[in-house]
Amino acid sequence: MAKTNELSKDVWDKIVDLHKSGMGFKTIAKKLANPEQPAIEHSAQPFVLFGLSTMAEHLSQSELDYPFKLLEYFNGFRVSKVIFSACEQGVFDLLLQSQKPLSAAEVARELGTSEDGMERLLDALVGVEVLEVELTQGTAYYSSTDVANLYLAKNSPKSLYDMVIYQSQTIYPLWNNLGDAVREGKNQNEKTFGLSSEDIFSAIYRSEEEMLKFMGLMNSSWVIDGHDVVNAFDLSRFKSIVDVGGCTGALARELAMAYPASTLTVLDLPKVIQTAQKHFSQSDDTIKFLEGDFFKEDLPAADLYVLARIIHDWKEEKSLPLLRKIHAACNSGGGVLLVEAMLLENRRGPIMAQLFSLSMLVQTEGKEQPPSHYTRLLTAAGFTEVRVCRTGKSYDTILALK
Repeated sequence: MAKTNELSKDVWDKIVDLHKSGMGFKTIAKKLANPEQPAIEHSAQPFVLFGLSTMAEHLSQSELDYPFKLLEYFNGFRVSKVIFSACEQGVFDLLLQSQKPLSAAEVARELGTSEDGMERLLDALVGVEVLEVELTQGTAYYSSTDVANLYLAKNSPKSLYDMVIYQSQTIYPLWNNLGDAVREGKNQNEKTFGLSSEDIFSAIYRSEEEMLKFMGLMNSSWVIDGHDVVNAFDLSRFKSIVDVGGCTGALARELAMAYPASTLTVLDLPKVIQTAQKHFSQSDDTIKFLEGDFFKEDLPAADLYVLARIIHDWKEEKSLPLLRKIHAACNSGGGVLLVEAMLLENRRGPIMAQLFSLSMLVQTEGKEQPPSHYTRLLTAAGFTEVRVCRTGKSYDTILALK
């Protein structure tokens, strides 16, 4: 098999030309993998086996000549807003329901937008490979990709629509003040929304509408990450499980499916539990909901406590006492499962966790941490046999026993 450094200069020049023309790495790789495509000669096909990261690495050698990667990063916020705006306008729902490709004029008419603005938005969605387009007698007709139908249409069982709305309407405005957050070292709730920066969940839950947005975000997260999280370790020995701060119950449902012999309880603030039962309950639910403030009130005894995206919200002086409280309430032989986006110990990534950590800065009082930090906290709280599992997705897990 040919190695990347054995590819001819002509091949690499063609790759660079395709990228300059606006073609993404994914599309270039498809062309490389298809010998019937005339874009690049078949001799370059083995390159695909080295992955898109190799292509990016090679192209980065020419960054001093032309900063491809930097320009791609500069425009990242525009790409995000293109997808966010399309979700907010209802583009993906319309295309999924239509069962046929639609012109920009048809989409604009159905959604009540300008034809010119919609055409530009649809073209950009094609450019980022979220939509597909075909020209018929000079008219462009747009259709959704399978990925858009699965993750961006509102009514899909794996829809990330709620995540998109929260990112667009809450996280995006907060990130406009990232520079101030870095200078001041504190969240930007007051500057962004005119709310106190001290009580972070009073800001997050400032209205029923905002609470629903946040709960939708959390629900979406476990729709795509829940399966990997609950199966990272064999938890079948834990017969009673409490999801502390379990919000909508989405992760608890994943646990219930994976471990049907265990009882699952979601513990959260009264207003969260009431909203969850009103808007997110399912007819076949086997999970129980329990109202309470886990910082102020006693915890129910259990074999396993799940803390999913909880510890990262708080400073150590608040999270360590919570872990000690959980240790005291935990049944003998039980444990705690932390679910967090963990940094690498060498500070080189993952980029998703690094970006999440900045999000913690602009919205909360916490931050993302490497496994060693959580191991130290759990040990200080009295737990032993701390085990770490990297899932390869957005969130990793740590299991510790009493």
